[in-house]
Amino acid sequence: MQERKSAFQQLDYSLLFYLFVLMCISLLAIFSAASADQYNVGPGFFIQRQIVWFAIGTIIMMGVMLVDYEMFKNFSIPLYISGLLLLLGVHFFGIYRNGAQRWLGVEDVFQFQPSEFVKIFLIIALAHLIYTITKKPREKSFKEDCIVVGKILAVGIPPFALILVQPDLGTALVIAAIIFIAILMAGVTFRMISLMATIGALFVGILVWLHNNFFEIFEYFIAGHQLSRIYAWLDPDANIGAEGYQLYHALQGIGAGQLYGSGLGAGVKSQSGAIPELHTDFIFTVIGEEFGFVGATVLIVIYFLLLYRMVIIAFTCNNSFGTYLVAGVVGLLVFQIFQNIGMTVGLVPITGLALPFVSYGGSALVTNMLAIGIVLNVNIRTRHYMFGEEE
Repeated sequence: MQERKSAFQQLDYSLLFYLFVLMCISLLAIFSAASADQYNVGPGFFIQRQIVWFAIGTIIMMGVMLVDYEMFKNFSIPLYISGLLLLLGVHFFGIYRNGAQRWLGVEDVFQFQPSEFVKIFLIIALAHLIYTITKKPREKSFKEDCIVVGKILAVGIPPFALILVQPDLGTALVIAAIIFIAILMAGVTFRMISLMATIGALFVGILVWLHNNFFEIFEYFIAGHQLSRIYAWLDPDANIGAEGYQLYHALQGIGAGQLYGSGLGAGVKSQSGAIPELHTDFIFTVIGEEFGFVGATVLIVIYFLLLYRMVIIAFTCNNSFGTYLVAGVVGLLVFQIFQNIGMTVGLVPITGLALPFVSYGGSALVTNMLAIGIVLNVNIRTRHYMFGEEE
């Protein structure tokens, strides 16, 4: 027997509440970060723009919820192809800024980062691919696993490569995380996963060997600025004047926050202008210094609860395509949250990824709101049965 509920009743209000809390944290953190000495405009400039982006993101989120997610199957290929075309457009006509060519638009008028939207297009395309693969019984064999992984890589590698050459290692790693989640959701055997992990470890080992013995070959794989970030990550104290500048001061600021923080707008490092990109990539520094360990923990707990609700939605969905969509969004957000906080506290190298729903920005924020809209879409269209059977 099916329980019939309206879309309004099916809406996950707890997920929306956690999202609202993140929005409030974002506005507080950006207000403080924008008050720093490095900015020529007042905090109101960034706050107003962030509110506008939140409003646009909310409208897009609600719009995505109105379309039955089953319809995404019909648009998966066109969306994927349009994403590749946008990335090619960036390669040939993109705006060059801060050592990278990642944006399309008109300089100083309107710009957007296509790679952010390609994340969502890839999630939809891979979810449709996995749905097609898994809807028919298949033999659990190494040969079949190779075919499945080959199909997923054939879809995932083109956007990965086009983003990597921009260069945008951070977003390319997000694409790699989405591909990995897709492989897991496709149900490949543990032997295949172990083989892929071994190949990855061997690749890293070869890179280290090339670095130590044939550096001229190593440079073909790792760009100079990326290597500098790795050096800075390994020893920030020895690279204070170079790539380790941001990390060194970020660690100093977070450490100074101690248990309860110095208070909103009272962070020494946050307000001194010593940390570039404070309102975007390094927004977690503001939270750690001015709200302390308690504030940082509250933020992480909110993220955990948000992701937990998404996992529950994925498990309770009785449509495999919907489950794959939500799993892709979870993988997207988990990697971005871990990478941003990790790079701020020195766990991983700096890659320039924004903190979801908290960092200042347009393309990234709208993309993440769109992703939440997909999750809510799946939730409100999940049919519940007395005995949990799939229709």
